[in-house]
Amino acid sequence: MTSTPTTGYETVIGLEVHVQLQTARKMFCGCSADYADAPPNTHVCPVCMALPGVLPVINEKAIAYTVMTALALNCTIPPFAKFDRKNYPYPDLLKGYQISQYDLPLSQHGWLEIGVEGEEPRRVGITRVHLEEDTARLTHRTDPSGETYSLIDMNRSGVPLMEIVSEPDMRSPEEARAYLVKLRQILRYIGVSKANMEEGNFRCDANVSLRRAGAPGLGAKVEVKNMNSFRAVYNALRFEVERQARALDAGERIPQETRGWVEGEARTVSQRSKEEAHDYRYFPEPDLPPVTLTTEEVEAVRAQLPELPDARLHRFEREYGLPRYDAALLTETRARADYYERAVAAGRAKDEAAFRACARDIANWMIGDFARLLNASGLEIDDARVTPGDLYAMIALIEDGTISGKIAKAVFEEMFRSGRAPADVVRELGLEQISGQDEIAGIVDRVLAANPKPVAEYRAGKQEALKFLVGQAMRESRGRANPATLTGMLTAKLQEKA
Repeated sequence: MTSTPTTGYETVIGLEVHVQLQTARKMFCGCSADYADAPPNTHVCPVCMALPGVLPVINEKAIAYTVMTALALNCTIPPFAKFDRKNYPYPDLLKGYQISQYDLPLSQHGWLEIGVEGEEPRRVGITRVHLEEDTARLTHRTDPSGETYSLIDMNRSGVPLMEIVSEPDMRSPEEARAYLVKLRQILRYIGVSKANMEEGNFRCDANVSLRRAGAPGLGAKVEVKNMNSFRAVYNALRFEVERQARALDAGERIPQETRGWVEGEARTVSQRSKEEAHDYRYFPEPDLPPVTLTTEEVEAVRAQLPELPDARLHRFEREYGLPRYDAALLTETRARADYYERAVAAGRAKDEAAFRACARDIANWMIGDFARLLNASGLEIDDARVTPGDLYAMIALIEDGTISGKIAKAVFEEMFRSGRAPADVVRELGLEQISGQDEIAGIVDRVLAANPKPVAEYRAGKQEALKFLVGQAMRESRGRANPATLTGMLTAKLQEKA
């Protein structure tokens, strides 16, 4: 855990995360929610433009996704929830209020377990997961004369927006980053959002304060905004912790305010004071009915939850005998974990020892050569031409001696490039491993005849000469000779002539 510049302070961090849900339509109207690449103001209708006389209609899929997220975060789902009007006069909110939730949200009282390297895992409380609508988007520009102006794009207005509010349980920027990474992983696993900060569908506001170590109360809370990456969140929190510590050491008072992160300057700047609590004048949304959720409906949503990342990681360790590090890499995304299990499924008929060895081999290929090629090509595993069955089939060719491990690397690169089956690649490129005694004996004889000096050195007791001769023999066979057979025959012939 990173300490503050001076001793005696404890950092207190809470996060508010806004997540755009991946539904086909907006929260309260029929407009498409897939607006990312659309021209401005083309995904709009009278409802999301807030024209007089329109009536909102609840998107049931958004309700289900919010409940699913809440269940994945160990929240309680109350039987009754409602929507409220949150009133505030921002230019990106045309109707002057946002349909949100206040005192009766869809869920509350959950937790998320996080881990920071070198520390024991611990839980961060989840205050609530509630549902609201996103606002429009402002674009600020400057004309040639130097005058600034703003344009408004309504495409984002009304997109389902889920807010996940944590308790102030994090004690360092490292823990805040770990929380966000874990939360994003869960959201992607359950398929409710792309959860991409750079695209704006996963946004974070942080509340940070310092207090004297052991003090029961909280210090003045500073809200930090305008962070569009995990790195930005981490750096902004580090800066803010250090800024507040210096101010307190100097005897200054920390005002309660909202500050913005300026990436280019690596600092936060004051945006507005929050000394007085903002009165949003919440009241129940009169145009929407309350949301009632029966036990049967909640359990139906729970049944749709996939196996979550932590549970899958522990099962990979237990069922496949993988080290924690390997299991964590393979379960980092649901697509990668699914691919691994489809590849492993082909080896189920083996006995337990052979099955676990095969499972480890598949993991090694996925973490090693496969990951390297995916990274170099900028592809996700879902886009790869190598099928899980073909990955297993290639490993089976190594196991039965058809190809060597070294040749397998060339075979796999061709599979990755072309999508061809491993047996076809081996046959077409003539890469079958040479194991026949006669063929290897001929290679050995040619190598011994061509290298009299290392032969003499070996007979004189220099063991390193054998490695050289094996290397020359492998080169002679273009890497296709069975290494064990080749080494055995080469050693035997050297000893015979000695």
